[in-house]
Amino acid sequence: MMRHFLEVFRGAEIVCIPSSSCVAMIRDHYPKMAAASGDAALKRTVKNMLPRIFEFTELLVDQLGVTDVGAFFPHVVALHPSCHSLRSLQLGDKPARLLAGVRGLTLVDLPEAEECCGFGGTFAVKNADVSAAMLSDKIRCVLNSGAEICAAVDNSCLMHIGGALSRQRCGVRVLHLAEILASRDSKGMAS
Repeated sequence: MMRHFLEVFRGAEIVCIPSSSCVAMIRDHYPKMAAASGDAALKRTVKNMLPRIFEFTELLVDQLGVTDVGAFFPHVVALHPSCHSLRSLQLGDKPARLLAGVRGLTLVDLPEAEECCGFGGTFAVKNADVSAAMLSDKIRCVLNSGAEICAAVDNSCLMHIGGALSRQRCGVRVLHLAEILASRDSKGMAS
């Protein structure tokens, strides 16, 4: 898969990835995998690719200097900062800064925001009971926040949290930050 990824994006000037866990995989593990292969050309290819890999909010805030995209989203939103966005990529306040630039949006604090939702890829499968308990805690926090929407920059977290919210039929939805930033008024114009 790594070799296929490198081939597909070989000529790309910039690769923007909307999932912090995917970017973390590339940055943290591709160099190790290339080194373990013993293939010097593969190691060079990975080394040359890494500076062109950006998580969505990094690209907007750090590379393009954008925090206001002209979005309009009149809803109450809580932000779940995923483990990979916090601990591996260290995105800091980039997602929150982008949400702060959205007209009509009310950003509310998510209690215990930095606590994991319990997904963690195979962790949720291998440790289902622990994962479910962690998810239950996260859902309690989302509901206690009063948010209509739980936003994140990691699709796996959104899937995990969204599944639990859906099963509870509580009316709270999940959206990727990019979906919120793409929102406009009924005429298709930024408000």
